[in-house]
Amino acid sequence: MQATKDMTKGSPIRLLFGFSMPLMLGNIFQQLYTVVDTVIVGQGVGMQALASIGASDWLNWLFMWLASGMTQGFSILFAQFYGAKNEESLRKSVGNALLLAAVSVVLLTAAGEAAAAPVLRLLRTPENIFGGALMYLRIMFGGIGIILLYNLEASLLRALGDGRSPLVAMVAAACTNIGLDLLFVMVFHWGIAGAAAATLIAQGVSCVYCSLVIRKISLLRLRRSDFEPDLVLVRKLLWLGIPVMFQNAVISIGGMVLQSVINGFGFLFVAGFTATNKLYGVLETAAISYGYAITTYVAQNRGAGDIRRIQRGMRSGIVMAFATSLLISGAMFLWGKDMLSMFISAEKSQAEQVLGIAHHYLMIMSVFLVILYALHVYRCALQGLGDTIIPMVSGIAEFVMRVSAAMLLPGLLGQEGIFYAEILAWTGACVILVGAYYRRMYLQKSRDLVHGNPV
Repeated sequence: MQATKDMTKGSPIRLLFGFSMPLMLGNIFQQLYTVVDTVIVGQGVGMQALASIGASDWLNWLFMWLASGMTQGFSILFAQFYGAKNEESLRKSVGNALLLAAVSVVLLTAAGEAAAAPVLRLLRTPENIFGGALMYLRIMFGGIGIILLYNLEASLLRALGDGRSPLVAMVAAACTNIGLDLLFVMVFHWGIAGAAAATLIAQGVSCVYCSLVIRKISLLRLRRSDFEPDLVLVRKLLWLGIPVMFQNAVISIGGMVLQSVINGFGFLFVAGFTATNKLYGVLETAAISYGYAITTYVAQNRGAGDIRRIQRGMRSGIVMAFATSLLISGAMFLWGKDMLSMFISAEKSQAEQVLGIAHHYLMIMSVFLVILYALHVYRCALQGLGDTIIPMVSGIAEFVMRVSAAMLLPGLLGQEGIFYAEILAWTGACVILVGAYYRRMYLQKSRDLVHGNPV
C-alpha cells in the first residue's frame, strides 16, 4: 500500500518540512519543463515565438488555474475527512468530486476554445505573434481534461499526506517533456505546436502514474455507491472549490489586463517580460510547496479539532517560508542574469535590450519576494480551515491592485511602472490574509477560554 501521512501527530516543523520537500522537488521539475519549453522555443525557434507564448500566458493560466483551483478546494474536504478518520465520507467525496470534474472538463474546454481568439484581440496582441499565441492556446485548451484529472489526483494524494507520489509523477513528466521538446521542436521543427504537445503528453504521463498509485490505496477503493450524487457533499465541494476557482480567475483576469498594457510596449518588451515570468515559477516554487503542506496540515488538524496544534504549525511554517524567500532572493541577485540569458537568442542589440528588461524586473521581484511567501502561507492556512471566502476576497484585492498599477503607473513612471504591478498585487492580498488569519485565531482562542475547551 502507498504510504499516507497523518499530520495530527508528531513535530509540526518536521511534518511540514518532510511533506513540503518532495512537493518542492516536484514543483522544481514542473518548472524545469516549463523553462525547457521556453529555452528551446527561444533558442530554437526565435524571439517572436517566445513572445507568442508570453502573450498567451495569462489566458492559458486562467483556465489551468480554474482547473487547479477547483481541485485544490476539493482537497480541503478530503483532508478534513481523513483527519477525522471518516473513511466512508472520504470515499463518497472523492466519487462526487470525479463527477463534478467530468462536467467541468466539458465546460472549460468549450469556453477556452471559444474565448482564445477574441481575448487575444482584446489584449491587443501584436499581429506578428497573434497566430503563434492562438495556436498554443488551441492545443493547451484541448488538453484541459488531462490537466484537471492530474490536479485532482495530486490534490487527493496530498490531502492524505502523500507528497512523494506527486514528486515521482513530476520527475517522469519533466523527463518526458524534455525528450519530446527536443524531438518535436529541434528535430521535427514543429515550433510552438511541438512545445505545447510535449507539455500535454508529459502531463498525461504524470496523470497515469498518479492513477496507478491511487489504485493501491485501500481506503480509496471506490464502490459504485460512492459515485451516487450526494447533494450535501456536492454543496460542500462546490462551497470550497468555487471560491478558489473564482479567486484564481480574478487574479488571472488582472494579469490579462496587465498583459494588454505590456503588449502596447512592443514584442521585445513582451519577450523580456516573458523571460522573467518563466523564472517567476522558480521564485514561487517553494512558496507553493509550503502552501500545499500548510493546507494539508491545517485541514487534517481542523478535522481532528486541534486548533492549538494548527497555531504551532503555522509558526513553524512562517519561519520556514521567510528563510527560504531570503535564500532565493540572494540566489537571484547572484545568478539571475545568467539564468535569464538562457531564454534569449537574437541579434546582439535586441538580446541586450531584452535581457536588460528581464533582469531589471527580476531584481525588483527578488527584493519583495518575502511578501509573496507570506501570502501563500496565510492564504493556504485559511483554506485549510475551510475558509475559502477570505482568500477569494484577497484575490479580488490582487486584481484591483494589479489593474490599478497597470493602468496608472506607466503614465507616471513609463515602462518602470509595469514592474511594480505584481508587487502591489501581492501586498494588497497579503494585508487582508494576515489580518483575517490572526482575527480568526483570536476569536477561536476567546471561544476556547469561555467554554473551557482544551483545544
